[in-house]
Amino acid sequence: MAPPNHFRTLFLSDIHLGTRGCQAELLLEFLKVHDAETIYLVGDIVDGWRLRRGWYWPQYHNDVVQKLLRKGRKGAKLVYIPGNHDEFLRGYLGSHFGGIEVCDSVIHETADGRRFLIIHGDQFDVVVRHARWLAFLGDWAYVTALGVNTYVNQLRRALGFSYWSLSAWAKLKVKNAVNFIGAFEEALSAEAQRQGADGVVCGHIHHAAIRDDNNGIKYVNCGDWVESCTAVAEHHDGRMEIIRWSEIMRAAPLNEPHHAPTPVAA
Repeated sequence: MAPPNHFRTLFLSDIHLGTRGCQAELLLEFLKVHDAETIYLVGDIVDGWRLRRGWYWPQYHNDVVQKLLRKGRKGAKLVYIPGNHDEFLRGYLGSHFGGIEVCDSVIHETADGRRFLIIHGDQFDVVVRHARWLAFLGDWAYVTALGVNTYVNQLRRALGFSYWSLSAWAKLKVKNAVNFIGAFEEALSAEAQRQGADGVVCGHIHHAAIRDDNNGIKYVNCGDWVESCTAVAEHHDGRMEIIRWSEIMRAAPLNEPHHAPTPVAA
């Protein structure tokens, strides 16, 4: 296997360990060949909502946890920013678990001097804040869509087609979902500006993106490890990129080393 791709910072969010939809095997492969000085776990790493309804924790999920802890023991700084699905950890802000620091939000300074607010983002989701029953209903609908998506993709593979995400397609095609994503990005960018930051790194909506808004605030979303299998990396010169790991794995020939892709945004 090729030496790890080493970055200044890695940002991971919405892994949802403890759910059947979590693609822990792909994440484990990613972690084997990617290292960083600092790793931010930007919320919904463990899915407490699903675990309360029924325990599901296969060995690969445990392997992911152990791999992250091992990176911490080898010198990486690990910071855990809880989200709504792992909000139970918000009762432990300021604590350290196995070398992982738990924070509500932090300011990260990139190598080129920019300041980024690191926050999960559920605090700016009006459904999560004011209609939790609707958030739980939406979670059920999302899990159901993932189940349907599994069967759809089994058929697609049999027919020789590539992976296709039903829920991602729905998010981008349904007008209200598109409006929600836009409003979410605006709210997070406004909060970063309010805190005097140059940008924001968040998760929550499972839609990876790097872009500037009209006020010059850079909006960065890590995506997720349920469907898209994306992470955000900061290079040693401060450049940001989205790593779309499932696409890299599908495109790479068998037994070939996996390398980081060309940056998609700065």
